[in-house]
Amino acid sequence: MTSIGGAEMVDWNLAVATATRLVRPGPEVSRDEARAVVAELRRHARTSEEHVRAFTRMIPEGSPLPDTPVLVVDRAGWVKANVAGFRELLGPLLGKMQDRRSATPGGAVIGAVGGKVTGVELGMLLSFLASRVLGQYETFAPAGPDLPGGAATGGRLLLVAPNIVHVERELEVDPHDFRLWVCLHEETHRTQFTAVPWLRAHLEGEIQTFLGATEMEPGAVLERIREAVQSFAGARAEGERGDEGPSLVELVQTPEQREVLARLTAVMSLLEGHADFVMDGVGPEVVPSVAEIREKFQQRRASGAGRLDAALRKLLGLDAKLRQYRDGERFVRAVVGQVGMDGFNRVWTSPNTLPTKAEIARPADWVARVHRKGGTQSEER
Repeated sequence: MTSIGGAEMVDWNLAVATATRLVRPGPEVSRDEARAVVAELRRHARTSEEHVRAFTRMIPEGSPLPDTPVLVVDRAGWVKANVAGFRELLGPLLGKMQDRRSATPGGAVIGAVGGKVTGVELGMLLSFLASRVLGQYETFAPAGPDLPGGAATGGRLLLVAPNIVHVERELEVDPHDFRLWVCLHEETHRTQFTAVPWLRAHLEGEIQTFLGATEMEPGAVLERIREAVQSFAGARAEGERGDEGPSLVELVQTPEQREVLARLTAVMSLLEGHADFVMDGVGPEVVPSVAEIREKFQQRRASGAGRLDAALRKLLGLDAKLRQYRDGERFVRAVVGQVGMDGFNRVWTSPNTLPTKAEIARPADWVARVHRKGGTQSEER
C-alpha cells in the first residue's frame, strides 16, 4: 500500500503514476527553447496583470498586485496539482463512504482493491485531460513545497507549457502573440478570485453540496448508471446529434444534484465567458494577431481532434464546458453593452448577484433584477 493511497477510497499515488505513465509526450523542443518558453510565459503572466486590471476595473487602482504564484508546469505537473485538488475537495465525501465501507464485512479488503481500481480510472481520465489544458487557476489544492499558494487565497496560476506550444504550432499562429493571449485568459481567472474574496468559499460550498447529495448505496448508484447508459445509448440509436442532450455524467445525477449543477453551470459560464470577453477586449491593443488567433482557436474548439475525442468529450460532459465559454461570453458582452463595465461588475457583489442559468441565456433579466429601475440606462464605461 502507498502511504497516501493505502486504505483510502482512492489510491491517489496510483492515480498520479497512471496518468504520468499514460499521458502523451509533449512536442519536441530543445532545452534552450523550453527555457525560453517558460521565461516568456512568466513575463506574459506579469504583463497580463496590469492589462486585465485596467480593463476589468475589478481591483481598485493602487491596490497591491495579487500574491498568487505563477507556476509554469509540464503535463505531469498539471496532473499532480489536480490530484491534490481532487483529494482536498473529495475528502469529506470519501470519508463518509469509507466509514460506511468499514462497517461492511470484508470492507477493508474490498476497499483496498477498490482504491487501486479507482486510482487507475482517475489516472486514465487525467491522462486524457493533461494534454488538452492550456492553463488553469487552481483554487482548491492546499499549498505545499511543490505547490506554493497565495497567502490570502491559497490559489495558484498554472500554465501548461507543452500544451501551449503544441496548440500554437498546430494553429500555425504567432507563438509570442498566442502565449500572451492565453495568459490574458488565465490572468482574468486569477483576478476574479483575488478581487472577489467570497468566490472561492461559495464555489467550494456548492461543490460540497453537490457531493453530499451523492447516492451512498451501491445498488442505487448501479441502478442510476444502468438507466443512464440505456438512455445515452437510446439517444444515439435515435440519431441524436453528438452536441445535444445530456452527457452520461449529467444522467447519473440525483434531482438535488441537478439543481446544484444548474447553479454551478451559471457561475462557470460567467467565469469562462468573462475571461474570453476580457482576452478579446484587451487583445487588439497588445496582441497584433488576435483576430487570426481567435478564429483558428474557435474552429479548433468546435471540431475537437477526431471521433474518439468527440465521444470522450461528450461522455465526460466537456462539450458543456465549450458551451459555457460561448454562452457566458454572450452574457458578459450583452450586460456590458447595456450597463457598462462598472454596471456589469455588480455581478461580483455577493452570491445573490450572480446570474442564474436562465439569466445567462437572457442577460436582460439579470440587468432588470440587479439594477432594478436603472436596468435600462447605460452607464459610462
